Amino acid sequence: MIRSLIAGNWKMNGTTVMLSVVEEIVNGLKSRGDEADCLICPPATLLYALSDAATGTPLKSGGQDCHAELNGAHTGDIAAEMIADAGGQYVIVGHSERRADHGETSDDVRAKAEAAFRAGLTPIICIGETLEEREAGQALNIIAQQLAASLPDNDGDAGAVVAYEPVWAIGTGKVATTEQVDEVHTAIRKQLEERFGAKGAGMRILYGGSMKPENAGALLSLTDVNGGLIGGASLKAADFLAIYDAGISNL
Repeated sequence: MIRSLIAGNWKMNGTTVMLSVVEEIVNGLKSRGDEADCLICPPATLLYALSDAATGTPLKSGGQDCHAELNGAHTGDIAAEMIADAGGQYVIVGHSERRADHGETSDDVRAKAEAAFRAGLTPIICIGETLEEREAGQALNIIAQQLAASLPDNDGDAGAVVAYEPVWAIGTGKVATTEQVDEVHTAIRKQLEERFGAKGAGMRILYGGSMKPENAGALLSLTDVNGGLIGGASLKAADFLAIYDAGISNL
């Protein structure tokens, strides 16, 4: 059985007042046991404070992006080692908003994932198709290409996480049907197994794209959905914990 991961991506949301949400999540997790992993990736300005607040609790912390290099003249960027130094354990790489807004390629994502491994972090590697690509019948081809190019060769050994996020369902309120999600996650699992063997069979595949309490149960019940990468719903402790509950109820 693959241990589920319920991960929150706060994106560019949150100042120090949001630490009260962290406290609510931590208290909620304490009363629920430790059946699944739980993670929040806040803005970089909150990472240290969140990591500190989560110390000794089931909640883990991570970054939303990292630079491929260890250090250097990269104004505004954050090295994977800096995320680790601030208490982070994970880092999201290749999110569609980074690919679209910053022109990141799958080669860039691969280099960032390798940097995450270098720093002792677990990368959450995002892949997903646009609406135009899906309507053209190219969704599985696009996802296969992104997965092949974005994953470092050592992913099977290092325990990376893959997150499928259909671009057209991120922040739009639209959600892929369970049939669509099942088809894509099954294809991802097959590709991971072909590349990494038994280790690929144990890698976690998350679904992202407007997951919320109302649909989390159906999505998380699918065989190869091993958790969720949650956007807006992770900003409210009650909603995030409801999704966590949906995840553990399907174990």
